[in-house]
Amino acid sequence: METRIESDLIGNMKVAMDAYYGIQTLRAHNNFHITNRAIYPALIVSLAEIKKSAAITNRDSDMLDTKIANAIINACDEIISGKFHDQFIVDPIQGGAGTSTNMNANEVIANRAIELLGGTKGNYSIVSPNDHVNMAQSTNDVFPTAGKIAILKMLPKATAELKRLYNALELKSLEFDNIIKMGRTQLQDAVPIRLGQSFHAYASMIKRDVNRLINAEKEMLTLNIGATAIGTSINASPEYLDNIISNLQKVTGFNVVQAEDLIDATQNLDGFVCVSGALKTCAVNLSKMANDLRLLSSGPKTGIGEINLPSKQNGSSIMPGKINPTIPEVVSQVAFNIIGNDFTITMAAEAGQLELNAFEPVLFYNLFESVETLKNATTTFVDNCIVGITANKERCADLLNGSIGIVTALCPYIGYKKSADIAKIALKTGLSVKGIVLSEGILTAEELGEILDPISMTQVAKPLITNKGKIVDSCAV
Repeated sequence: METRIESDLIGNMKVAMDAYYGIQTLRAHNNFHITNRAIYPALIVSLAEIKKSAAITNRDSDMLDTKIANAIINACDEIISGKFHDQFIVDPIQGGAGTSTNMNANEVIANRAIELLGGTKGNYSIVSPNDHVNMAQSTNDVFPTAGKIAILKMLPKATAELKRLYNALELKSLEFDNIIKMGRTQLQDAVPIRLGQSFHAYASMIKRDVNRLINAEKEMLTLNIGATAIGTSINASPEYLDNIISNLQKVTGFNVVQAEDLIDATQNLDGFVCVSGALKTCAVNLSKMANDLRLLSSGPKTGIGEINLPSKQNGSSIMPGKINPTIPEVVSQVAFNIIGNDFTITMAAEAGQLELNAFEPVLFYNLFESVETLKNATTTFVDNCIVGITANKERCADLLNGSIGIVTALCPYIGYKKSADIAKIALKTGLSVKGIVLSEGILTAEELGEILDPISMTQVAKPLITNKGKIVDSCAV
């Protein structure tokens, strides 16, 4: 392999001649064999966008030679378009607070800019990774800014899938609105509910998650770019500080703003914790829904069996005919991982010391994974599970009619004690609640029919409000 010799503070090192990265990237690559994965493409693109914005700002303020700046800008555009991503070889989890990834970007951009100017890779007298590409910047403002921009790119895709899930659940709630089933609390028979109401509740839950993620996304719009090392903006010109945000807005398309307190924004990562918290909450909700679907579809002959999940693959290597709820299972597994990621993110944010948090690499690694896997799990949840769910209407009716749960509706008419006595008799004899009430002459058939009307029992009552805002009565909706 043909090589070139590059030098740094530590010494000399051979670098592959065709490599766009340089010595600092290669040292980091050799030091950090942790995940053996590449950094997320969104982070690569975000780094290139920052470097492009910085070059524009420094060129327009006469701090950077126009020819060099334009070469840097063109190199960044190529990376933004998807080129040279294979040259970002540093492990996502790394020591150094992200310096290795920042230098990876600086070196790739510099060497490509050198080529564009007719030079040979490694001739940093033409374009320097530090002096030119990294001008007016520090890892400590570039890396967190890149992380936030990456999240701004990724979160809307996850939110869009959650909106699809919401719509799918709303359609199911309408489809199942006329199916009455037995509601359960603590896995025991409770009172009747419409299957559509259950799915509408899931939709309402997901709607809240969508709103949480949209609100959390706003946390990512405040950047510490321009802070340089610790927030004091050392080595950044006033012109750079005045214009870097507006140029970054143009390049990224996001309405980002500069933090009012750059020192605070450089050392504190609570915004990322906020995003992770919203993702964790959503993961908890998705897994709870997945748990419900597994229970409701259990059996199918010896369990609850009120709904059918789409059959997607064989469920056993030994039991013929067995179909497992694999999609809800994978959704829960993703949720467990996101919950674990949230703990890592929390500890990484807490571990910051004095003027800098050195643990952003592991924070980003976990946060990006949470966003990506949440999106992917939601996609398969919608496409391979929710839209294909069907109801076992007869099974729902059989379980409802055989339950003593409907006795609760009798309490306002015959009292709790009498209702409890009827429940005991029903449990002991296997007779229906309706049959016992009629045989003992407690209520007439007409009265019983009205009280135990399934729709009436499952209709949600809402308060009727007067013009003065006082509750005067309640009515069904």
